[in-house]
Amino acid sequence: MQEFWKFVTQDWYFAIPMFCMSFAAITLVVWRIMLNRHVNTNLDEFLPEFQEVLAKDGVDGAVRYCKGQPGLIPRKLFAGGLETAKLGLAAMRRTMANVIELEILPDLTFLLPTILAIAKIATMVGLLGTVISMIGTFSEIEEVRRKGGDITSQSGAIGLALFATALGLVTAIPLVFAHVLFKAWIANFEVKLKSAAQKLLLLVQAAKPAARMAAPASDGVSAKR
Repeated sequence: MQEFWKFVTQDWYFAIPMFCMSFAAITLVVWRIMLNRHVNTNLDEFLPEFQEVLAKDGVDGAVRYCKGQPGLIPRKLFAGGLETAKLGLAAMRRTMANVIELEILPDLTFLLPTILAIAKIATMVGLLGTVISMIGTFSEIEEVRRKGGDITSQSGAIGLALFATALGLVTAIPLVFAHVLFKAWIANFEVKLKSAAQKLLLLVQAAKPAARMAAPASDGVSAKR
């Protein structure tokens, strides 16, 4: 601990940026985790309620219901698909594919490039700090050798220079691990999006024949009257 504190005080021009990057990295990871918690939707609970609204209030009512939900699947995917339901299932399929590609996936990958960039920069800054410290240490060793002093007294400075690399790796390794986990979660969520889009097409397709059957029945009642 004493050696680490010595590194912080002597090489503060490297230590402070590394600490700032570490703090920023933790903030971004926590922020991304909180965002991921608010984008998911329990389809087992949502779909039965959605089906009731679709049967009762029609497509327009279902659009309003979906836009009032918190998750990305109802709020963006289902709402976008239902808004083009009158144009047919093919139009719904194209619209939902565009929503996934252009709206939902960019939201899910938000902050990930920054997290990966900090991981790479932290490693490089740590190596740079080590190299600069080593250059200064070897210069001091050469000066001590010329004066006939004991060069082994500078061995601690060599170990001190490696703290910069260690701090960079301590920052970068968790960030790379978090980035891989986020990418895997996005891939799984994309599969869930496509499955939800297919379920919406089936629900709308099932609701249209019911609406067409109800229309002749109402016409027959009005004709008898």
